[in-house]
Amino acid sequence: MPLIAHSNLPSFERLKQQGETILSKNRADHQTIRELHIGLLNMMPDAALEVTERQFFSLIGQSNQIAQFYIHPFSLDSIKRGEKAQAHVDKYYKNFDQIKSQGLDALIITGAHVEDPDLKKAAFYSDLKEVIDWSYENVTSTLCSCLATHAVLEFRYEQKRQAIGNKCWGVFPHQVLDRNHPLMSGVNTCFNVPHSRFNEISKTQFEKAGVKILVDSKVGAHLGVSEDLLRIVFFQGHPEYDTISLLKEYKREVLSFLNKVRADYPVFPDHYLSPQNKAILNEFKDKLLSGEFSIEDFPEALVSQTLGNTWHDSTIAIINNWIGCVYQVTHEDIDKPFMDGINPEDPLNLK
Repeated sequence: MPLIAHSNLPSFERLKQQGETILSKNRADHQTIRELHIGLLNMMPDAALEVTERQFFSLIGQSNQIAQFYIHPFSLDSIKRGEKAQAHVDKYYKNFDQIKSQGLDALIITGAHVEDPDLKKAAFYSDLKEVIDWSYENVTSTLCSCLATHAVLEFRYEQKRQAIGNKCWGVFPHQVLDRNHPLMSGVNTCFNVPHSRFNEISKTQFEKAGVKILVDSKVGAHLGVSEDLLRIVFFQGHPEYDTISLLKEYKREVLSFLNKVRADYPVFPDHYLSPQNKAILNEFKDKLLSGEFSIEDFPEALVSQTLGNTWHDSTIAIINNWIGCVYQVTHEDIDKPFMDGINPEDPLNLK
């Protein structure tokens, strides 16, 4: 079944307008399909708050239609937001106490914009640790994105992330290392993943923690699973990104340069822009620096017309498999360790 619009969250209507199948709660209440309740701890900064909602909502909604999906977004009080974003959170998000009270089948924890490698300096450090500790004991599977992956490796495995110098950002080729794990069922053996980060957990650190790496690349391990093979799923990249996400991020970096937040003009994301698009953006840069253009003249509409997406299909397949595994464990009383009862040849148990 599709996503269930169980609140007035604007993302439901926005996704419906984009062609996603959204079912009203009234209609859902008259069906006998089982439910899956998935939490979304959204830690992204204000500019990306609602976009990140829609990205993960859409990925879940496009997965195999085996259940009614109820997604429950929440944030942390320790994440300080501007007036508009805070109003959105106050109106549409639950708090962590409400999440704990109702319970979840699965949890997604987004990344966050924290450049300093020392996570203890983040205002939300203690609150995030509380969520992660609770989810480990009470949620079938927690999917962690980028900074959330770094946090879990520090909280649970004493592996602290390290600064990598220049920002790693762009779209990079990846290779599947373990083709037999259910999360890799039907996934291309080679596919691309966007990355955007200043820090990393190295492959050696993942291995010291007992994490099984499923997908690796020259810019680092991307996808791994905890020692029980499902309880925690680690993404170090950003497979949820839209086609234009890195372009919008590049625009924000240009604006940071103009506002003197950063000293240098940003370089292009790797393996993302065509030569023609680079030429368009270089022309914009020249006119911007000469004073002929302003940030309002940024050629987003023109460049976005020819951007490619080489990661979405693989991401959908992985999320589809993750949802299927969670469904099996949650509704079929499979004993832990989780994977004991999951058939690698049919992880969604659809036969």
